[in-house]
Amino acid sequence: MKKIITSIILSLLSVVSFAQNSNNDRPNILLIVGDDMGFADIGPYGSEIDTPVLDSLAGQGVAFTNFHATPVCSVTRSEVLTGNNNIEVGLGAFDYAVYPGSKGKPGYEGYLTRNTVTIAQLLSDAGYNTYTAGKWHLGGVHGRGQGPSEWGFQKSYGIYVGGSNHWNQDVMLPDVKDPAVAKVLKEGKIPDVQKEKFYENGQLVDRPIGVYSNDLYTNKMLEYMNDDKDNGKPFFAYMAFTTAHFPIQAPKEYIDKYYEYYLTHGYEDVKKKRFEMLKKYGIIDQSTPFPDTSKNPLVKPWESLTQKEKEQQARVFATYAGMIDSQDHSIGRIMDYLRENNKLDNTLIIYLTDNGPEGTDLRGKLSNPLLNKWVNQNFDGTTEHVGEGNTDWQIGTSWANAATGTLQWWKGFVSEGGIRVPLIVVPPKNDKVRGKGVKVHNFTSVKDIPMTILAYANVEHPKDNYKGQKIVAPSGISIKSFLEGKTDTVRTDDQYVAFELFGNKYIVEGNYKAAYVRKGMWGDGEWHLFDINLDPGETRPLEVQQPELMKKLIKQYDEYATSHHIIPVKEDWNPWTAISH
Repeated sequence: MKKIITSIILSLLSVVSFAQNSNNDRPNILLIVGDDMGFADIGPYGSEIDTPVLDSLAGQGVAFTNFHATPVCSVTRSEVLTGNNNIEVGLGAFDYAVYPGSKGKPGYEGYLTRNTVTIAQLLSDAGYNTYTAGKWHLGGVHGRGQGPSEWGFQKSYGIYVGGSNHWNQDVMLPDVKDPAVAKVLKEGKIPDVQKEKFYENGQLVDRPIGVYSNDLYTNKMLEYMNDDKDNGKPFFAYMAFTTAHFPIQAPKEYIDKYYEYYLTHGYEDVKKKRFEMLKKYGIIDQSTPFPDTSKNPLVKPWESLTQKEKEQQARVFATYAGMIDSQDHSIGRIMDYLRENNKLDNTLIIYLTDNGPEGTDLRGKLSNPLLNKWVNQNFDGTTEHVGEGNTDWQIGTSWANAATGTLQWWKGFVSEGGIRVPLIVVPPKNDKVRGKGVKVHNFTSVKDIPMTILAYANVEHPKDNYKGQKIVAPSGISIKSFLEGKTDTVRTDDQYVAFELFGNKYIVEGNYKAAYVRKGMWGDGEWHLFDINLDPGETRPLEVQQPELMKKLIKQYDEYATSHHIIPVKEDWNPWTAISH
């Protein structure tokens, strides 16, 4: 009997030892997501904004030049955590602007639904520590959906909504679903500024006042990492910054750093300079045409502004630049921590942004009357106070157009300016990689990120059944083999990606994209075909030259729309008039 017990103990010790070795061998995973940032907003993608940490990461790893997220925050976040199409997991609708005809329909809940599983759940099950800090935006407010602690994150801190003040606990928008706000509106009055709800591990907490958001969320993430640094488990850290989402706010020293540059150069010059740098860095092809945005009805020429308006606009975009500069500094703090604790070499690092820059301007053409009045009543609109906690600025359409460099349009649109964003991947140092500083021009989808993370963690996705619960199998694919140089393509031509939001739609197969933008969102209500590798600005429609390809892509999209029960949207509907909390 003694020998049997000894044998059992030795066997158990062997299992424990194997598990610890397995955990130590598996990489840590750091997934960083920037918020509402343009394709050309960081240094490796042609920006004048200082981002030395991201510059370094791009030099160590692979920078993807044809990577696509979705047009809005929550929809991208649903795909980056699941690998599913948005409509399959409740994010066919954007919670701030829901098309009336889709309300109550399956797939349009506006929050993450339980017919999927997140990579946080799968990694937690596999022995990972799982953390998130920052923005969730996938449910948990007003009794709709659940927060990150219910989706596999063992430690979590931040907001459940789309954004908040970067200096204090004020909301960024009035919450019209709140009974007190609804009562004030019914009386014909404009509500005061409410307090945003912050959560830690699912419990309401007070946010410290006067701590900038980048510092706030980075501090919390480093705290989580440090608490568990000696427990022998790898970690999955989802660092979800709220910069550079409006309100446009930043520390004064960052704003002052960029003000004179933007006052001197203005919208058009910034866009042109970024375009030239994108070519210089090999992000876009040398033959890429510069888009003529003079016909865009929402873009205002810099020279049409008064001197006072130029000074104000320069201050606003300098603040936006400061938000990105500060974010880069915060990423550097995480890199320093990992390096000092001997964890950096065994960490998979992924950086992306969730969509293009925000073009909404509560004081301009893309405005909502209620929000316009709310901002004017409650916030300081003077130039000298831009960036402070009592302000609520947005960069607006003209700066959003400039931020994308070679691309056109911005957040909310299925044009490349709304969906093509930076992606930098740095594999663990002991893993093979195609080469340091490589630029990859293959089309890649945000749905591919979670599948790649699981591949590096050696965790198998359960496909259509998670712990006895029926789920939708993801359509994202792992790019690990591509990153290792084992394959030359990310997706084959028949692995197309289709997408719809606000009634606008597109499908990408290989280098070709067929897209449809409704008249209610300044499109012409017709399908157009583009080679988005050679013409990322979508300046040269190809449907006349390649009618058969166009017909094929439209047919494939229609099959996707039918199988996923996409709700048609009226041609004249404008989501900006519907914006609410």
